[in-house]
Amino acid sequence: MRVLLVEDNERLAKPFKKLLEGESYAVDWRLNAEEAYNLILFEHYDIVILDLALPGMDGFTFAKTIRGEKIKTPILMLTARDSIEDRIKGLDLGGEDYIVKPFELNEVLARMRALIRRATNTTDLLYTVDTLTLDPTSHIVTRANQEIRLSGKEYAFLEFLMRHPGQIMTKQQIIDSVWDTDLDPFSNSVDVYLGYLRKKIDKEFPGEKPLIKTIKGFGYKIGGDR
Repeated sequence: MRVLLVEDNERLAKPFKKLLEGESYAVDWRLNAEEAYNLILFEHYDIVILDLALPGMDGFTFAKTIRGEKIKTPILMLTARDSIEDRIKGLDLGGEDYIVKPFELNEVLARMRALIRRATNTTDLLYTVDTLTLDPTSHIVTRANQEIRLSGKEYAFLEFLMRHPGQIMTKQQIIDSVWDTDLDPFSNSVDVYLGYLRKKIDKEFPGEKPLIKTIKGFGYKIGGDR
């Protein structure tokens, strides 16, 4: 899943970005709302983490502007302002949730997960394809009741496929969801990580049917008959 982090405090943003990436999110970080706005007009994000006290365009204006563009990405607002009036203003302008600084990063993660579940109408917290199960809350992946250890990027790739079981996903769709905007468009990262997943999900379970498939000329999918 992809996160747009808009935060001008580098001392906060750098460890937060690192934490998010460790939790298998692809993160684009911008220091100001103008750059973030130019990104979100053309890129898909699952959630925006937005500081309100930004230089230039502030967070309130950013939220109002993207809602005016009919962009419905959930917004989690971060701010040192703790007045009821500011909270109401933030929510009225399009924010879904509001956390006052200082905060625990793990609380932000929990709030993020809740907003993403709500936005995607996910009520079943488990993704299952045949004997393969992924729990997006605990990040535990199992096949035939055996836990599978995945790196952060492997997990993000697998989660994206399992959110669309039986559907052919193009390489560009995978890149857009799993990698940030810094990925070289000519990179072979998708093929490399697909190989890693095939080894861990399929080859290490010879008694189970292969689940990850390449549809030549179209893309990749998990599950399905073909």
